[in-house]
Amino acid sequence: MPKLTVIYWQGEKSYLGKILEHPEIMTQGETLEELFENIKEAYSLMIFDEVPEHYEVKEISL
Repeated sequence: MPKLTVIYWQGEKSYLGKILEHPEIMTQGETLEELFENIKEAYSLMIFDEVPEHYEVKEISL
């Protein structure tokens, strides 16, 4: 998984955070550890949405 930048803050009842490179991905957690795990899961769900179980990966230059 690539390294991403997470911006986070403490809300009234939990920590909230979002990925700066993908601001549409936002989640929460009762602890910072839970928040970061939830962020990783949300990112994976978004990236692999509609990708079949068997896939290949290749790095390309743009």
